[in-house]
Amino acid sequence: MTTYKHFCKTLFLAGISLSFSLYSDQQLEVLEVKTSQSYEISKNLPGELLPFQQSKIAFEITGRITSIYVDIGDRVKKDDVLAKLDDSEVNANLEQAVARLDLANQVLNRFEDLRKKGFISIQDFDKAKSEYLVAKSQVKFFEVKKSQTILRAPYDGFIQNRFVDEGTVINGSNPILEILDANKVEAHVSIPETLVNNLEVSNDYTFEIGQEKAKGKFKRLAPMSASGSNSRLAIFEFSDFFIPGSVIDLIIKIKKSEQGVWLPINSLSQSEQGLWSVYTVSDDGSNRVEKDLVRIVHFENNYAYVSGTLKDGDLVILGGLSKIIEGQTL
Repeated sequence: MTTYKHFCKTLFLAGISLSFSLYSDQQLEVLEVKTSQSYEISKNLPGELLPFQQSKIAFEITGRITSIYVDIGDRVKKDDVLAKLDDSEVNANLEQAVARLDLANQVLNRFEDLRKKGFISIQDFDKAKSEYLVAKSQVKFFEVKKSQTILRAPYDGFIQNRFVDEGTVINGSNPILEILDANKVEAHVSIPETLVNNLEVSNDYTFEIGQEKAKGKFKRLAPMSASGSNSRLAIFEFSDFFIPGSVIDLIIKIKKSEQGVWLPINSLSQSEQGLWSVYTVSDDGSNRVEKDLVRIVHFENNYAYVSGTLKDGDLVILGGLSKIIEGQTL
C-alpha cells in the first residue's frame, strides 16, 4: 500500500498552517489543506511623514541681533541658546533699577525704625513702602527684558530654516529660525470612507518607510482630508524618529468573510468559465487523481484564496497537470 511521508516544512499564511507532504513513490509534493471562514487582504495607502512639532521662533522684543549660534541642519537640545540681541540698553536700565531698589530699601528700613519710635506718620511710612515695591517690580521687569534678549530652543530639534543674519534689527514678531521636533514624527494618511472602520484608535499599524518597516500608533481621525474629498485624514504617531518627508505607506489588513482555502498558485490550472482546476489524491484508498473546480477569490504573493468543493484534509497536488493527469492512479 502506498504511503505518504511528511517532512518538516510548514507555511503560515493568514493564520492558516499549510503542511506539505511528499508522495514517496512518484516524488510528488502534496498539500494537506485546511479550510477557513475568512481571509485577509493587504492594502498600501500612501501618506506624509511630518514632524510632531514644527515652530518658527522669534524674539519677544525689538532689537539688533548680535549673535546667531546655529544654522540649517544643526541639532539642538531644549533650552540651548540659539541667538542673542544687543542687551546694552537693557543692562543699563537694569542697573538703574537695582540702584533705585537699593535706595528704596534703605529708606524703608530707616522709616520703619522711625515709625516704631513715633517720629513719622503712617502715611509717610506707607509711601516709602510703596516706593520700595515699585522699585522692586522695576528690577523684575528689566530682568524679564534681559531674558528676552536670549532666544532658546523650545524642545529638542533640528534647525530647518534660518531667516535673518547677525546685525539685523528685528521687530518682536519677526521669525528668526524654524525648528523641527527631533524626538517624534507623525504620519498623515488619507483613508477612504470604506476603510475607516478597519482602524481602531490606540492600535499599532505597520508602515513601510523607505526600506524599513515600523509601527505607528493610530491617534485620531480628522473630520475630512486636507483635499476636501470623502476620505478621512488619519494621524499616526511614531515612538522612533524618522526623517520628515520620507516616502511612507500604511499597510492595512482588511478581513473578508468567505469560506475557502489558501493554495500555492502552482497547484492551479486554468479551466472554463473563469474557474480553475485543482488536482487531489482521492481519500478512498485508490490513490487516484481527481479534479476539483475552484474560484479564485483573492491573490497574494504566490498564493491564492479559493472557494469550491475542497475540504479539510484534502491532499492537493502541487504542480497540477505538469506533474500528473486526471484519473491517473499513483
